[in-house]
Amino acid sequence: MCPVKLVPRVSSRYDGLGVGFAPYLQPPGPEVVRWTVGEPGFDTPSEIIDAAIGGLAQGDTKYTRGPGSIELCEAVAGYLGHHHGITASAEDIVVTPGAKQALLYSFMITTMPGDEAILLAPSWASYEPMLEFIGAVPVHVPVNMENFHPDMDAIRNAITERTRMILINSPCNPTGAVFTPEEIAEIVQIAVEFDLWIVSDEIYARMVWVDWPHVSPATLPAGKERTIVINGWSKSWAMTGMRVGFLTGPPEAVSAAMKSQANSASHIPTFMMEAARVALGCEDYVESFNQEYLKRRKIMQNGLSSIPGIRVPEPEGAFYVFADITGTGMTDIEFADGALGAGVQLIPASLITGGEGFVRVSYAADEEAILEGLRRIRAWLVDE
Repeated sequence: MCPVKLVPRVSSRYDGLGVGFAPYLQPPGPEVVRWTVGEPGFDTPSEIIDAAIGGLAQGDTKYTRGPGSIELCEAVAGYLGHHHGITASAEDIVVTPGAKQALLYSFMITTMPGDEAILLAPSWASYEPMLEFIGAVPVHVPVNMENFHPDMDAIRNAITERTRMILINSPCNPTGAVFTPEEIAEIVQIAVEFDLWIVSDEIYARMVWVDWPHVSPATLPAGKERTIVINGWSKSWAMTGMRVGFLTGPPEAVSAAMKSQANSASHIPTFMMEAARVALGCEDYVESFNQEYLKRRKIMQNGLSSIPGIRVPEPEGAFYVFADITGTGMTDIEFADGALGAGVQLIPASLITGGEGFVRVSYAADEEAILEGLRRIRAWLVDE
């Protein structure tokens, strides 16, 4: 009789762990117009590329300061003060391998297994599985689905004795909502009242298309001592594959983030540190990219709005349209599958909590892809 062969099992923490939009992010064939990926449709500025190559050439390939070089951290602190009104020093900055890594650190800092974290649903697809991965409990609080702004009463009603953190993402992926200064102030007030952390994902903070400004809770009275700010280089400087982000916050949170990094990633690639510092001075590119996004936003918004059955709430920031397709009589999955059959890849929002009946499209795609995609969608829904 042969003995039973035992094999080890993968940790149960992965059981049922979601992968967000991944099923609809697989690159299609070249004949398909892709409106899915939240990636700037521009080349990384040459000055940044040159700085990265220069770092390699001069031997910046060794271990270095874990949170990032002092020069880079000083530049980040200066950038935060100049553009977002956030007071920070170099010692308050941790440069991370992408903003997603900074988010994971912040979730670990603000919660323990079993603790609850409030997400304003629909929210970015990675927040929920990241929280579940570390044993925290995501609590989805629906926003106002007319404009995707927070429902303060719903937030208050969702808070329990286990709530430890509320996450803000403004401008928001996937909805494009930019919370008003008054809304940010009220969320800070709620956090103070219930002694909660705030994690503020500000990766799209430079992409605001409305009359009111982006406001970080870290700039408001009583906000700074309870807010961890997440940001990075991917979106505004077209550096998604270079994987550079950062966080800042109260001293105890920054210290914990440094410990997290020291015991996981060590630091970002040394040769990328000067490239990231150089990027912060490339303001002309940020402005030119934003002007192009405004143009593409108008084309996408007007084009989709003109198609019967599609409602397009105002895209206030970032580079996404979150379109209500219930008027077509289809579910968002049916719509996304039909659009793919018509040669356009987009994301059905029911893949995330609270997104049922909506699809997310990115207008970071180049103008030609937007126009061709609109032509194909119209041909499928109207001209058939």
